[in-house]
Amino acid sequence: MNRAELADFLRRGRARLTPSDVGLTPGSRRRTPGLRREEVAQLAGMSVDYYTRLEQSRGPRPSRQMLTALGRALRLTDVEQDHLFHLAGEEPPRRETASAHVRPGLLLILDRLHDSPAQVVTDCGEVLAQNAMAKALIGDVMSRPRRERNLARLFFLDPTARTLFPREDFEGHARAHVASLRAVAAARPDDPEPAELVAELRAGSPEFARLWDEHEVSRRDQATKRFLHPLVGLLELDCEVMVSHQHHHLLVVHSARPGTDAHERLQLLRVVGLQDMSPSKS
Repeated sequence: MNRAELADFLRRGRARLTPSDVGLTPGSRRRTPGLRREEVAQLAGMSVDYYTRLEQSRGPRPSRQMLTALGRALRLTDVEQDHLFHLAGEEPPRRETASAHVRPGLLLILDRLHDSPAQVVTDCGEVLAQNAMAKALIGDVMSRPRRERNLARLFFLDPTARTLFPREDFEGHARAHVASLRAVAAARPDDPEPAELVAELRAGSPEFARLWDEHEVSRRDQATKRFLHPLVGLLELDCEVMVSHQHHHLLVVHSARPGTDAHERLQLLRVVGLQDMSPSKS
């Protein structure tokens, strides 16, 4: 681990970004350019003290998961992300699998979607990034341990995950998860990730095993989904899925047509659901 080079790389990466680049409000006047340390720590999901020690060349070696989170927070390119791993004494992630590194351009789009819940997920269903509206709609998935960020795993193995949807929609969601995962597993036969997820879900969920044996395969690029929110009630939203083939990533955006009841409820969610998510202005 090259602590001095890593510290310098982090400082320079932080200095080149503005709050608007990462979806944060500028807050009070800044004496120096770039993000504050606490803002990078917030975006990466780590303590300010830990991040500060990294920038001061005295922190312990970051885990691979932490390096991925730092790369996402600093909007690093693939080459820069690999460099970050090398400075920490780690091998960069393999590109032939679904990478956890989200391209800066995709994150920029996500940050600009202030009115619509949006998130970046892998084709296997792991949530990699959420905007504030997505967290208000379905909860802060990124705050969970990595194993608990997979939407298919949550749907079939965590009963509380289904409280997001009306009961009559369960079957449709279940079939969509299974059919999509079957398509991914067939497209990437040498990638252990989808195969291991399928094996886990078949063993842990009789419902998944039954649907898997029906051999349905599909990929949904658009759909209408209904969500049950504890504050604003039922929301019927249009779901659009945009694909980044290079990294097996999907940008999933939910929206409501103007003039509908769902649109009014979504606007209400933007007001009441984000009250506790505003970044600190200190």
